[in-house]
Amino acid sequence: MPVHKFDTKVQHLKYKVLREVARQAWNDTLMENLLDIPQIIVPGKEATMRCCVYKERAIVGERVKLAMGGNKNNPNVIEVIDIACDECPVGGYEVTESCRGCLAHRCDDVCKKKALYFDEHHVAHIDKTKCVECGMCSKVCPYSAIVSRKRPCQNACKVKAITMNEDKSAAILNEKCISCGACVYQCPFGAIMDKSFILDAIKLLKEAPETGNKVYAVVAPSIASQFTYAKLGQVITGLKKLGFHTVVEAALGADMVAQAESKELAEKGFLTSSCCPAFVTYIRKTFPKLADNISHNLSPMAMISRYIKETTPGAKIVFIGPCTAKKMEIQQDSVREWVDVALTFEELQALFDSRDLDITTMEEDVLDNASYFGRIFARCGGLSDAVAEGLKEQGIDFDLKGCSCDGIEACRMALLKASRNVLDANFIEGMACIGGCIGGAGCLTHGEKNRAEVDKYGHEAHEKTIADAVSVLK
Repeated sequence: MPVHKFDTKVQHLKYKVLREVARQAWNDTLMENLLDIPQIIVPGKEATMRCCVYKERAIVGERVKLAMGGNKNNPNVIEVIDIACDECPVGGYEVTESCRGCLAHRCDDVCKKKALYFDEHHVAHIDKTKCVECGMCSKVCPYSAIVSRKRPCQNACKVKAITMNEDKSAAILNEKCISCGACVYQCPFGAIMDKSFILDAIKLLKEAPETGNKVYAVVAPSIASQFTYAKLGQVITGLKKLGFHTVVEAALGADMVAQAESKELAEKGFLTSSCCPAFVTYIRKTFPKLADNISHNLSPMAMISRYIKETTPGAKIVFIGPCTAKKMEIQQDSVREWVDVALTFEELQALFDSRDLDITTMEEDVLDNASYFGRIFARCGGLSDAVAEGLKEQGIDFDLKGCSCDGIEACRMALLKASRNVLDANFIEGMACIGGCIGGAGCLTHGEKNRAEVDKYGHEAHEKTIADAVSVLK
């Protein structure tokens, strides 16, 4: 498995652990060889990542636990591997030696808390008892002399859910965490990881021939931006080679949501979307007074999964997408009965390779059962476009004023305005990840995604309207 399928060595290490755990599970040798996996992943006596090979193996051992479902007593799907945390600097904003003791003192002028003071050489210092970490002083310093000493995970977490333990390793505040996974990708040491339920998926696939249960793969529309080394049709064939009975687009569920959510919006007059589980969790935890405005519709994943289970007795559903928060969503009472397992694209790659499936050599199968509008849910703004189309197709006279929020910080601003009744919009489309689902933490690669690629994939859909796509179900 070449490293270039992933962005970083951290991601590649995570993949290798998942692949090995999956391989042993397929062969029914996991419990027998469990203690050998760290040495399989880190062979020899030379350390390549840490101070010694023994620490490397100890960390791999912790990764194996997370690959097998992690700490059952911790309800969060995001966990910190304490021994992997390198205790990054946590000083907040600091004045460096680049400060020239200038006359302008712009840093002092913009600080509303008057946290800046100056010594006899006119060099600036920050009073930590007054500083609120707003960063304004850093922005205006002409010498770039004021820097943020925050940990990468803290910088990544826009909901301030990262703190530190007494031993200075990172810790997650579950009461604030929305399980978006931003910290997972940004930690340079791979000390934060999402729990994997890959073993549950393998169990369903292995038992299917005996139970007669059909295992469906429900794939997120953002799959079009993944597995770029192969063709999408080959990915679909690979899924069926793994043992999935059928591959269904979550985008078809998105069509169902767009149709229902547009009706709900017209009835209620103001709505926040229900598609991004991290966004929904953020509202419930940070803006609880707006919780009644969350759409009562299920997410596209849950919507199509419910349809499958209601029409196919004994069906089992494995959702595959870019989202770590989906692993939390399927634990909710309203979703639990419809979706059995949620996996990321990273985990799907590990599944393919655990069975030595080279999808580039396979014939192309077809994935076509959603509309253009269902497929563009994968990028920011797609949901608002689909709701507008839903209103139009159903002949509903409603003046839609959509607010598409790209990333959780944009969501916060929109929700703040809505809570104060100053938002010039009646529909908030919230996407916790920058760019939308195509920027999710469980993607194979995390470079800038081109939304035009999502639209191109959308235009390839045979069904051109939401009504056409949904009519297939009837």
